[in-house]
Amino acid sequence: QVKLVESEGGLVQAGMSLRLSCSASGRPYGRYATAWFRQAPGKEREFVSAVTWSGRREFYADSVKGRFAISRDNDKNAVHLQMNGLRSEDTAVYYCAEGLETPDFFVYYRREDPYDYWGQGTQVTVSS
Repeated sequence: QVKLVESEGGLVQAGMSLRLSCSASGRPYGRYATAWFRQAPGKEREFVSAVTWSGRREFYADSVKGRFAISRDNDKNAVHLQMNGLRSEDTAVYYCAEGLETPDFFVYYRREDPYDYWGQGTQVTVSS
């Protein structure tokens, strides 16, 4: 059974940093792209960032570009999201998601479609 588990989020002040991690287990053999999405209260879930299996290509939403950094450690089956310069508008539940790295991933990575597996989500609250 595939399981994605996000690390605990937390409450931080605006301008500070927080690192989220996503650990994967039980997935079938393959090359998986991993993404982070987030959902703020009253809003739809939105794409934040994604990384290819090799870690060589990274993708970011415009709202986080230059502040967030995604990375992965395949030896540990982990993907990290380093969030710097946090703002109140970054407050949301953050989800990690994984899907096989098919050619469609590079077209649709901002959508939820390419991702077959999802974590339960972790709350990040940024106080201003």
